[in-house]
Amino acid sequence: MIVVFDSNVIIAALIAHGTSAEVFEHALANHEVAVGPFIVAEVLEKLAGKFAFGAARVAEVESFLSRHTRRVDAVALPSPVCRDPDDDNVLAIATAAGAAAIVTGDRDLLDLGAYGAIAIVRPSDFWAFERRG
Repeated sequence: MIVVFDSNVIIAALIAHGTSAEVFEHALANHEVAVGPFIVAEVLEKLAGKFAFGAARVAEVESFLSRHTRRVDAVALPSPVCRDPDDDNVLAIATAAGAAAIVTGDRDLLDLGAYGAIAIVRPSDFWAFERRG
């Protein structure tokens, strides 16, 4: 199964040892995790800025994501979908990847519930989604 993780879940997985970390590690080991340049840039920017990761730690995260995820370029969506235009980037990456799910904590994405055949789930709901799949 192909899964896209929104930047907020990847960041939570990297800075805390909670559900986001467990789901992210599980997906890396058992599924194909796809990311796009937008998601990677957002993760690196927030780690450097908001969480004060130094340049070496940011480079480690970038290298880790490069080695363990598949990079895809977003496709153009036919029209805007989300209230937050940045969230359309996540939908475009998931569409390009052929993802079964987007894992996010973002309310604007979660309110959609799905985009076409792509389920949009919280990290805590991923286990139930995976069992259904």
